[in-house]
Amino acid sequence: MENINITSDLSEKDEGAEIQISIQDLYFEYESTDDSPPKEVLHGVSIDIRKGEFVALLGHNGSGKSTIAKHMNAILLPSGGKVYVAGMDTTDDALLTDIRRTVGMVFQNPDNQLVATIVEEDVAFGPENLGVPSAEMRQIVDDALKAVGMYEYRRHAPHKLSGGQKQRVAIAGIIAMRPKCIVFDEPTAMLDPRGRQEVMDAIDRLQKELGITVVLITHYMDEAAKADRVIIINDGKLLTQGRPSQVFSHIDMLREHHLDVPQPTELAQYLREMGYDIPEDVLTPEECAKAIMAAKKN
Repeated sequence: MENINITSDLSEKDEGAEIQISIQDLYFEYESTDDSPPKEVLHGVSIDIRKGEFVALLGHNGSGKSTIAKHMNAILLPSGGKVYVAGMDTTDDALLTDIRRTVGMVFQNPDNQLVATIVEEDVAFGPENLGVPSAEMRQIVDDALKAVGMYEYRRHAPHKLSGGQKQRVAIAGIIAMRPKCIVFDEPTAMLDPRGRQEVMDAIDRLQKELGITVVLITHYMDEAAKADRVIIINDGKLLTQGRPSQVFSHIDMLREHHLDVPQPTELAQYLREMGYDIPEDVLTPEECAKAIMAAKKN
């Protein structure tokens, strides 16, 4: 399927927004551990992420989405093409610290990101390594914990927290380093439904209230439906992108590439096939219920 043109679907505010991350014709290959040739996993991907945007990055396992994410704060460097973070070339070693201050990363397993025995000490770890003065540290840590709803747990031991709480502490640790953008690589994959909701509520507050740019990699389509834009990667290439209502309306295309759609969208399609007049841009349970009520009246 051809790419969906998102430019014409952006508001004037979005069109004028600063480009925070620019991925230009990105190629990447992993070096082989034996005598076989390197494996190329990205094939000329170009993506722009705008300041303050919430972008969901989707794709089947092995599609290359996590590899793209690791280029956004120079964990990986391009084999070809360029990645710019706030105009900084990720291949410039002299800019590495500034790049990682600009873009933080939150991974799947929060236990791998928690390093201290007390929650507030864990959140302070990153700022301390960045040389933040101790006089400022208390306010920075408190603000970060409040942003994710974990302030009351500041003196708790991280290992005694639930999975969702641990992940929110890990997010607070990134917030404390004052990034402009946070990339979340499947942050809810190991959580139960309650933990997933806690983390997604925290992500929503970061973007809407603090203006932090969010890039979310997820296999949960209901999470992706909350984004401003959905980008789909398939076999190392950009397949399509657009607003969630655009992308998820192409149900057959998504299934062809082993991706699901939000359950309300799937139900809406089933009802259309049954002859009900249901819009094609249904994403949420609320929208689905409203559409069904309207269809019944007709």
